[in-house]
Amino acid sequence: MRRYFARKLITYGLTFVVAVTVDWAIPHLMPGNPVLSLVARIQVQDPKVAQELYDHYMRAFNLDLPLWKQYWYFWVSLFHGDLGTSILQFPSTVTSIIMHAVPYTLGLLIPAILLSWYAGNKVGAMAARRKVLDNTALPLGYALTATPYMWLAILLTWLLAVTWQIFPVGFAYDPTAARGWTWAFISNLLYHWFLPFMSLFLVAFGGWAIGMRNMIIYELESDYAHYLGALGAPQRLVRKYAFRNAMLPQITGLALQLGAIIAGALVTEIVFSYPGLGYQIYRAITNEDYFVIQGIFLFIIVGVLIANFLVDVVYVLVDPRTRIGMEGGKS
Repeated sequence: MRRYFARKLITYGLTFVVAVTVDWAIPHLMPGNPVLSLVARIQVQDPKVAQELYDHYMRAFNLDLPLWKQYWYFWVSLFHGDLGTSILQFPSTVTSIIMHAVPYTLGLLIPAILLSWYAGNKVGAMAARRKVLDNTALPLGYALTATPYMWLAILLTWLLAVTWQIFPVGFAYDPTAARGWTWAFISNLLYHWFLPFMSLFLVAFGGWAIGMRNMIIYELESDYAHYLGALGAPQRLVRKYAFRNAMLPQITGLALQLGAIIAGALVTEIVFSYPGLGYQIYRAITNEDYFVIQGIFLFIIVGVLIANFLVDVVYVLVDPRTRIGMEGGKS
């Protein structure tokens, strides 16, 4: 088992290096110059002063160096915990921007991932046994899972916020609300949180429901299920074993789905102007803010890798066949 996790750690380490390198390269190879945008926003009238500012910021952000030196300094700064300074929100550091945005993004992602996975698996398992539910849940699940996150977010906004005016159009809270750990402010946060959450939850829920429904039907038609039935085992016991075996691919699918739902959260935040990581990335891309782009994507890369590693650990703990195979391979 130690050898298995050692190989996993090496694989994740190499994946981290490659992903972070791509994360650094894409902003730096984009056309345009962010320092020019920064100097233009300062609106300096004297061309000589503008040139001096330009040279100063190019040196300050190490953008006057060759690309290979910029790449080297990036890794040196990264191992010192320094993600750089935002060009758009100068002099705010990238770390402070990420720390301000992370609670909003996690507040959407964690409930959407866990609740959609749990509810989708439950409904899918019930749909595999009940024809009435199957005839309604299956078409709805296909419709939801085929819906783009952004389109569903726009549809929910138009229907529930613009047309019926039940929920607010966007933002994380009312700008006039008094911020603090009071029930009034928390309820205001939840009021603005509901539509972004639902757009993520519904799309993911459809996929999990379809996957579990198909896996349960496959397991109930397998040889061991027919064998248990021939031995006179009660159907409840057969369905229990089928559900446990069907859960294993769903756990694996959870790791594969993390990247998709995180991408969905990013575009959903843009639709609702929700001040999470997605909204910050949108602002950074439109203003060529290299360091915020690579800093946020670095945070996402690390988060996805850690989540996938934890799913691998859970899979080993849940599936005894994996542990037996690892022990047999070791001996």
